[in-house]
Amino acid sequence: MASMKLGSKPDAFKRQGQAWFCTTGLPSDVTIEVGDMSFHLHKFPLLSKSALLEQLIEESSDQECVIKLNDIPGAKSFELVARFCYGVKIELSPANVVYLRCASEHLQMTEEVAEDNLIAQSEMFLNQVVLRNWKDSLTALKTCDDLLPHAEDLQILKRCIDSLASKATTDPNLFGWPIREHGIMQSPGGSVLWNGISTGARPRNFSADWWYDDALSLSFPLYKRLISTMESRGIRPEIIAGSLTYYAKKYLPGLNRRHSMGTVPLTATLSEVEQKNLLEEIDRLLPVQKGLASTKVLLGLLRTSMILKASSTCISNLEKRIGMQLDQATLEDLLLPNFSYTMETLYNVECVHRILDHFLAMDQANGGASPCLDDVMASPSLTPITTVAKLIDGYLAEIAPDINLKLPKFQALASAVPEYARPLDDGLYRAIDIYLKAHSWLSEAEREQLCRLMDCQKLSLEACTHAAQNERLPLRVVVQVLFFEQLQLRTSIAGCLLVSDNLEGSRPLRSGIAMSGEAGGWATAVRENQVLKVGMDNMRMRLSELEKECSNMRQEIEKLGRGKSGWTSRVPKRFNLKMKSQMCSAQEGSVSEQQKSMSAKLDKLQAKVSKQKKQLSADS
Repeated sequence: MASMKLGSKPDAFKRQGQAWFCTTGLPSDVTIEVGDMSFHLHKFPLLSKSALLEQLIEESSDQECVIKLNDIPGAKSFELVARFCYGVKIELSPANVVYLRCASEHLQMTEEVAEDNLIAQSEMFLNQVVLRNWKDSLTALKTCDDLLPHAEDLQILKRCIDSLASKATTDPNLFGWPIREHGIMQSPGGSVLWNGISTGARPRNFSADWWYDDALSLSFPLYKRLISTMESRGIRPEIIAGSLTYYAKKYLPGLNRRHSMGTVPLTATLSEVEQKNLLEEIDRLLPVQKGLASTKVLLGLLRTSMILKASSTCISNLEKRIGMQLDQATLEDLLLPNFSYTMETLYNVECVHRILDHFLAMDQANGGASPCLDDVMASPSLTPITTVAKLIDGYLAEIAPDINLKLPKFQALASAVPEYARPLDDGLYRAIDIYLKAHSWLSEAEREQLCRLMDCQKLSLEACTHAAQNERLPLRVVVQVLFFEQLQLRTSIAGCLLVSDNLEGSRPLRSGIAMSGEAGGWATAVRENQVLKVGMDNMRMRLSELEKECSNMRQEIEKLGRGKSGWTSRVPKRFNLKMKSQMCSAQEGSVSEQQKSMSAKLDKLQAKVSKQKKQLSADS
């Protein structure tokens, strides 16, 4: 920390209780009272430096001159001023220069009264030493808290903030070392040299958030002014948001607890009212842009605002910020406890519903539409809406066991997600099944009403298999599931046949999925019709090929039969009887096995041809 020494005389001041005495050997002829402290001094040293004290002493008619200074900033400040007036050694430092500057201004210690007076000395040290260094500027700024409005009137507070704001975007190695008293030494080799002397420290990499820790030491009014000045100077919004969330984590203990079910602990440095005001101010300072603060931090701020009973405006703003980036949230963070006095439900479902509405409104404003399934599966731009749909389905499954969760509230949240956002309804089916299990007293009509939320055509084969055996589902829903399960099986088999025949341009059709929009549905129907026509033509060609293959195999079998009789008639002419018997037996067995194999193959081909004919006639 930088310093500057003033005066040369030895210390002649002594304190006795609440009084200071100057032991120069001369009796005191003036008493200065500052608060509860009294200073027994001499008139001449004070008159020679301060125009105000000269005026007050002249106006005093009492034999014992007693002067009260009520507006001077503190007894500590006047003690240093008195030492300066007597020429006693004092040391200017960033911790006391603002006190001396404010006191000297109040006492009118100008150059007209005396040369190299305290105003000039303190002003020179402040401008040429303190404001050129980050640490010294920060120390001086912190002392301004006790010196308002004097520091504000003298522009000291503004100058300190401007100095810090200008240095916040600069490499700290350029304006003084070390900047922080702690930090990770990252460079593996070499030590830092300071004025040619090895410090033993390793050089550190520069990052934009190096000043976050130092800013934590400021009171929030000063920190708020610093952030506002930085923002006006064009510092990137993500750096501002990072500092604000860092400051919030320091002074809002609720952000550091994953599940805050009660009030803020009494060990917090700030009271609940102060924390509430701090949270509302941070909400006002946060830039309104997507992605500047993580969704986890925003949800933590929202949870804390509910605990502290923050204003409705603050809660609404946080909900909108979260809604802008809901696709980045996790299920664990989205489970916001219900802190209302009624405690109707375990989790705050209404809040999540509002956040979802903000997300959907933003999605529509950005050109969101209701595309068909193929677009949902293929377009990367639709990933956020599908991610949110999956997140909400998981949230519904988590809140479903709550017996206090009413059916209309569950239905409202589930139906708020657009149909096109769910490629499959497996997650929604799971949530409905859990809700039915936890609310077994629902009537048949209510069960059917609840099951209308899901589309049975958008259930996977695994979900269909489970639903077909689910006794909690209404009978009508089970019948629908069985029907669409058979339809999906048939579609899958047809798709496999098309793939096996290497049809270019064809693809399996998910006929069980309803396409939204008349234009999209018509285009899909045309594509399906074209694929079916190609498939039927191919099946006819395949059937013709199979019939030809069957005919060829019959001819081969007949040739084998004729070849057997001709070969056996020639054998006795060349070999004896014993050899003839052995050869004939062996050959007959071989021919018989080959004939059986060909016959079995023929039977299979005939069965396949028959099956293809039946399927072709059914499709026609």
